[in-house]
Amino acid sequence: QLTLNLTHRIEYISGHYVTMIFKHFYMFTFKRLLFITLLPFLFVMCNDSDEPSPIPQGRTLDYVSTVHFLDIDGEVITTIEAAIADTDLKRSEGLMNVRNMPADKGMIFLFDDEAPRSFWMANTPLPLDIIFVDANWEIIRIHQSAPAFTERNFESGAPAKYVVEVNGGFTMRHDIREGMRIEFSMMDEG
Repeated sequence: QLTLNLTHRIEYISGHYVTMIFKHFYMFTFKRLLFITLLPFLFVMCNDSDEPSPIPQGRTLDYVSTVHFLDIDGEVITTIEAAIADTDLKRSEGLMNVRNMPADKGMIFLFDDEAPRSFWMANTPLPLDIIFVDANWEIIRIHQSAPAFTERNFESGAPAKYVVEVNGGFTMRHDIREGMRIEFSMMDEG
């Protein structure tokens, strides 16, 4: 009889002990989950600045030129305002770190000579259409929707003197194809 009572008491104590472990485990997990959930709100509430935290906006561009895209008959299909990359520094920077570009904007790269060209998208957060143009202003190669941040090379396939970069999908939306031409001009400063 003593053995049975002792065994029963140990089971009861063991059962109670196991119950307490699970109760503490679940309570600890709930408190940790609550803390992790509320942590971001604590940072926002503890910020004693009245101004919102700055969000990196990326580079902004000066659109100082126009590029007209012409169909086979020489009629204007569409026009963009373009920033100009006409120095080694500007050409190497291109559209790197430009996070937002309106649909009717882009960049034109002007080179001194006509040569095979190769572009890449490292540090460029926007998918782009890359349009290679020869010295006669004819579109010789289009790479559509080159993915952002890729280090893959996009080549002209033939000598190019100019390159136009626009938002990805632009050439498809406007039915711009290889063999068509572009016209370039500076915008009036007035």
